[in-house]
Amino acid sequence: RDMSAGEIAEHFDMSKPSISKHLDILREAELVSSEKKGQFIIYSINTSVIQEVLGNFLEIFKK
Repeated sequence: RDMSAGEIAEHFDMSKPSISKHLDILREAELVSSEKKGQFIIYSINTSVIQEVLGNFLEIFKK
């Protein structure tokens, strides 16, 4: 589900600033998208990019 950096951080043994930095990297790679809602930034997985990457990866093994 879509979550804030704080919600995501609850699932990892990392600081919230570290999680935010990793999310910024993933956003730059277009693997996640973000939307500001009030004082929070909500992150979503970009499933179309993930599907494309996995599809290309599977094509390698079909050959």
